[in-house]
Amino acid sequence: MPPRSSFADSPLLRVSRPVSACSRCRSAKVKCDGKLPACTACEKAGRESECSAANDQFARGKERSYVAALELRIEKLESRLSYAQSRKASVAFHDPDALPALDPNRKDSLAFIRAAIHRKAARTRENADVNSLVSDFGYLSVGANTRDFEPSEANMTFARVVLAAATNDPVPEPKTTSLPPEQTMRALVQFYETSILPLYPVFHRSSLHALVSELYEEGNPRPIRSSEYWLFWMVLAIGSAAQSRSKRDESYLNAVEFVARALPHADRALMSGYVTQLQSLLLLTQYSMLDPAHFDCWNLIGFTCRAVVDLGLHQDPPNIQQLDQDALDARRRTFYCAYALDRAISMVHARAFSFYDDALSVGLPSPNYANSTLSTGSSAAQPSLPDASVFLFRLRQLESEWYQTLFQCNPNDPLPDATLYIWQKCFEMREWSEGLPHNLPIDIREMLDLELRYSYVYCIAPCARAPHLSAYGKMLIFEHAIGYADRIYEAANNVTSRGFYTYHDALRVYFMGSQFVSVLRDAGNLVLSGSPIPMPHLIPGKPPPPLLPERVDRGGGDNLERSLRCLERLRLTLKLYGDRWEDALSLMETFEMMSAEVLESLKARQVTREAAEAARADNVRNQQRQPLSVHQPVPNSVSTTQHYSPLPPHPQQLPPQGQEMRWVDVDVAQIIQGRGHI
Repeated sequence: MPPRSSFADSPLLRVSRPVSACSRCRSAKVKCDGKLPACTACEKAGRESECSAANDQFARGKERSYVAALELRIEKLESRLSYAQSRKASVAFHDPDALPALDPNRKDSLAFIRAAIHRKAARTRENADVNSLVSDFGYLSVGANTRDFEPSEANMTFARVVLAAATNDPVPEPKTTSLPPEQTMRALVQFYETSILPLYPVFHRSSLHALVSELYEEGNPRPIRSSEYWLFWMVLAIGSAAQSRSKRDESYLNAVEFVARALPHADRALMSGYVTQLQSLLLLTQYSMLDPAHFDCWNLIGFTCRAVVDLGLHQDPPNIQQLDQDALDARRRTFYCAYALDRAISMVHARAFSFYDDALSVGLPSPNYANSTLSTGSSAAQPSLPDASVFLFRLRQLESEWYQTLFQCNPNDPLPDATLYIWQKCFEMREWSEGLPHNLPIDIREMLDLELRYSYVYCIAPCARAPHLSAYGKMLIFEHAIGYADRIYEAANNVTSRGFYTYHDALRVYFMGSQFVSVLRDAGNLVLSGSPIPMPHLIPGKPPPPLLPERVDRGGGDNLERSLRCLERLRLTLKLYGDRWEDALSLMETFEMMSAEVLESLKARQVTREAAEAARADNVRNQQRQPLSVHQPVPNSVSTTQHYSPLPPHPQQLPPQGQEMRWVDVDVAQIIQGRGHI
């Protein structure tokens, strides 16, 4: 980059009063002192070489000093020319396409010199980009409790910072400006109300219905605000993307179109300091979980939680008596929607939370049956349904506690009595599951059950603070992973399912599969034998270990057949999700490579067992057809201890040596210590 001008070569020129501020000061709305060759603000930001002292940056007739501007312009051009010439000579001397004339292993060879030059240039560019970004942030006001300037093409708003940081691929321009057909809109709104709003009550359903009526009502005199347009289009986008089964189907294309219709309203919908900002950010975060190709949910939930903290929603008001119960519940629901999404996103990506539980002091909202009623008419006509969001919030609290203890504390500090701690957390999650109402909607109940199995395995799996896993813990992971694979496979294949399944479910499937493969690799003999594993002894005053889940055979078979079916269903589920999200295909390929050795071993066991069973069946048939010898005593009811030795099977029917299934010779002690193998 060109050298910075020095004070000796370019003496400071001052004017008594600048006629016009430079472009950077005008954008930031700060006072410009008009100092040449660069004003004080640009100099402090390290951008004096870009300060708009040139003539073309000012309106005609408002130049600070026409002669000084021309001289400075000439000096900049000469400096750039000199730098370009020196750069050209350096590149010509070290031609990147030329072969090294000396030994490439020598430290002074051209290959090492070229590599050093490129590394230095890359570091220089990176430092320049970082300095530019940091200096630009000095001109921004992105606090969530401050009001943005009026949006314009020349300034930067909070919404533009959020979208610039969270956008992966640009969203294409909208193809139309008209509203979707009312029938299509009603179907998408109903899907959102029945599948997503009961879990994340970001807004009250009555406000959405009123907005829809006003949008489709002819001659509506009330102007619609940008935050309302954002709410309308994002609900349609989420409802359409959640029903998509492929990134090429109509539902996904419509979802991208709806998001494109919402983005022009982002500046005012995401304007800082309002509750509508949190609602808008939460809706965008929900959509990003369904469309990771266009938006990054990790950055979005980070912005959302920062806004929550800046607005003070992470603490209950000091005087809650000043708020009525409905207003207090609405405030708490908004917070816990952000809390639940932050915990879910952080755990599935194995990252830190946006804030710790110790910094929070917010009570759970009271169950709001009117808000979760699925009917559009009077709630008295139909029975009220329980508020599923409160149960989801409580589960996220339980997950947050053990995740912070096991994964976010110092990994070099082992957890004392780690097994008892894990049993305690599993016991609390089991109590939570036993308290779920029986009249929850089927799709929501199924989603919560999948989340519970995932949480069991996540909590029991070995980590840095609790590295040792008992044989009973391995059996728990084995059973929960099989149950999870069966249920998620059915949900992924059910085209009529109305559950809220996102790209994060593909990540969960990959995690459960990796833990399942790890158990088979470390303790395959133990779990495949089918031998009962005794439960750890109960300690008075301590929580009991979790019970093995009730086995629901969806296909039958012993543990060997169940393991083969589980691996296949995990792979097929990732393949189905790969049609929706391209990154899921990479997860499937990685899972196939990870499980290839274990799968081959399981198939070899199956072949060996089938051969042994066939050999035994042939022996029985041969024994039944063999005539009795005259010298052989005929068995009678008195002589019951005599028996006939079976004929040896044909050599081709014998299983390979060392592969016969003889579980009585298994050394369980070695398996428990982690030295078992398949």
